[in-house]
Amino acid sequence: MGAIVELVTITALDFEGCYRAVSTRDSRFDGQFFTAVRTTGIYCRPSCPAITPKRANVSFLPTAAAAQQAGYRACRRCLPDAAPGSPLWNVRADLAARAMRLISDGMIERGGVPGLAATLDYSQRQLTRVLTTELGAGPLALARAHRAHTARLLIQTTEMPMSDIAFAAGFASIRQFNDTVREVFAVSPTTMRTELRRSPRADVVAPGTPGLLTLRLPYREPLDVGWLSWFLSAHAVPGTELWEDGAYTRSLRTPHGHASIRLSFQPGHVRAELALRDMRDLAPTVARVRHLLDLDADPLGVDDALGIGRSVNGDDRAFTPGIRVPGCLAGSELLLCTMIGQQISVRAARTHIARLVDALGERIEGPVPRLFPTAEAIAEHGAEVLTGPARRVAAIVSAARAIADGELVLHSGRTADDLRRDLLALDGVGPWTADYVTMRSLADPDILLDTDLVVRQGAARAGIDLADTTRWAPWRSYLSMHLWKTALEHRGALVREPSLQEAKTHD
Repeated sequence: MGAIVELVTITALDFEGCYRAVSTRDSRFDGQFFTAVRTTGIYCRPSCPAITPKRANVSFLPTAAAAQQAGYRACRRCLPDAAPGSPLWNVRADLAARAMRLISDGMIERGGVPGLAATLDYSQRQLTRVLTTELGAGPLALARAHRAHTARLLIQTTEMPMSDIAFAAGFASIRQFNDTVREVFAVSPTTMRTELRRSPRADVVAPGTPGLLTLRLPYREPLDVGWLSWFLSAHAVPGTELWEDGAYTRSLRTPHGHASIRLSFQPGHVRAELALRDMRDLAPTVARVRHLLDLDADPLGVDDALGIGRSVNGDDRAFTPGIRVPGCLAGSELLLCTMIGQQISVRAARTHIARLVDALGERIEGPVPRLFPTAEAIAEHGAEVLTGPARRVAAIVSAARAIADGELVLHSGRTADDLRRDLLALDGVGPWTADYVTMRSLADPDILLDTDLVVRQGAARAGIDLADTTRWAPWRSYLSMHLWKTALEHRGALVREPSLQEAKTHD
């Protein structure tokens, strides 16, 4: 391991607050910052069960990459890279946060630093300077940390040869792969695989069926499983999505092909079974699944800000702790499906979308036999398949053409204001659609769907004035979900189910 170097000062982290979290082993902060211990040369997550280090021996960093760049190796006891991601990348809309979202999606592996900088419309020098100042590491170091995490998953969940893992994880050479694994985890790749058989890790299920990866995706508790289950099942489109026996299965396009995923909720983690056509798509697929289920949220922080569990004016609104804002697996799919579903019921929208999928979706093997159609296919043939008012069909086809031609860009590195502006410029897209798509595609936590009829009904039942919600910033997207759920429960459309944490408490 290289020599420990002096760490940059990250002003956003409060030393006393971080040290209290480490002293109490508060798992809520796992992934939000990392503890670097000078005397041992390792970095840990805040909840690491090891003896709390002395104040004089620790520094706190916002990313694992910053610790690795300073010469620290990952703790093999708490596996800091297996912690949930930081909710700050969604709360913040600055350059550093947007870059982190794109790096997680594999942008550097596909386009290098030039591609990342161009996507964000910054020069490479500016981008590197901002990320180094804000996050303690430049884009290459941040991408390297993600590659190391992907490599560990492949080493521990597959029987793939190490040479195949090296390139699937994004390394340029086998030597670079070996050196990085040794530097980050202080063991060789072969030793890491051998150790799994003796001691299974928190986010890994032992290797099973060839070609199928099974992972445990951690989240911060509590988690309102009832809400996510209803959302996924109610919107599941036959042919490309399936909700069955409490599990969500679907197909999706990936940067190098396609994949099938099967997700089920467990205490403390989501069990994810991934069938990937190309193993290079593991990291972006995991990132998209986490985004879909909002697994990197800070539910205790959200619940506290919204007053959940506290009486408000003598009235407990009975909001369920741990609600999530569902994201998406593809921004283009989200926009087109939302436009198809305008002014009709969810059930009717599923019927229309299923017809589109059956006619234009590419056929694949698996329990869900089709991929959602490409924007190009919908732009060319959508008018022949879609039914309904001619103006709405024309608007959907026009939006698909804008996506296909590159006139409308939908990726997680955009700002909410820019994306909303571009969406509103489309024919057939009003404020509700623009807000809804922006909220879900960017995981923006502070969009209030105050023009939504169901949200308004929920607000009336909860006694909330939608004209006065600034005190709940920056969590108004979560408030929208609570109000939506309140109205649906009153209608009998869904039954309140306890969170997994509540269920464990009552067992």
